Amino acid sequence: MYDPDQLRTFLAVAQSLSFTQAADRLGIRQPTVSQHIRKLESAVGRPLFLRDTRTVTLTADGEAMAGFARTILAAHEEAAGYFTGSELRGRLRFGVTDDLALTPLPRILRDFRQLYPRIDLELTVAQSPNLLRRVESGHLDLAYVKHSVGTGYEPNGRLVRRDPLVWAGIAGTRIAPDGPVPLVAYQAPSLSRSLGVQTLEQAGRSCRITCIVRGVNGVLAAVRAGLGIGIFARSLMPVDLVEPPPSAGLPELPAIDLVLITNPRAAKEPAEALTAAILGSNAPLKPDAA
Repeated sequence: MYDPDQLRTFLAVAQSLSFTQAADRLGIRQPTVSQHIRKLESAVGRPLFLRDTRTVTLTADGEAMAGFARTILAAHEEAAGYFTGSELRGRLRFGVTDDLALTPLPRILRDFRQLYPRIDLELTVAQSPNLLRRVESGHLDLAYVKHSVGTGYEPNGRLVRRDPLVWAGIAGTRIAPDGPVPLVAYQAPSLSRSLGVQTLEQAGRSCRITCIVRGVNGVLAAVRAGLGIGIFARSLMPVDLVEPPPSAGLPELPAIDLVLITNPRAAKEPAEALTAAILGSNAPLKPDAA
């Protein structure tokens, strides 16, 4: 009922909230993007975007269509993989940040291996800066990382989603509104650590790093032990943690982008196949409480 090309264009606009950026990402002209959106809205019979000369936002029907579009495109990818996946072969060196490794991403990777059994998938789990360096040095073909908003990951980056960072701790964690913020943080370099400290400094708040950890399991253990608060992407915050109350006086954290970065020297087809599998999955990226 709905054209896959139009759905891909719709998702590109929905993710970037920009017709121009969507055109650049898809390698097509902006009038073609507008045409695809008009045809899809005509097929749906409802507006999917509210747009003026400056902004583009999704309507409620657009939000619903985003979920349907991912499901439809995932079904297309699964069908294509069933009939042609066995012919795709090669090595794919994939890197992912450790907090994303605790989400449904492992299920996506398991399904990918079943669809493409002749692709030798090698997984590296590390922090975003280390993964980006490994992509640049040619040691990784594709990396799923956290990236600062608006810092230019094009032309080799694909936005999966934009997510606000939030403070998170166990219920009852006490934070004096005029005292240093007890912070559980990754070892430097860490995007969440640097953004958190910078946000506090800009708000005139100091922090006291109570625990330095290497991975997300260390963050979870320290926060759950009440040693301080951590910083998570909102969609990745475990269900047993809570955001501190307004009385804590914590400033609002910025958003980050969850991005797939491709090594331009990598074999094209395996990297594109995994990129499509991740972009096509509409499973919520929500970690377990464990």
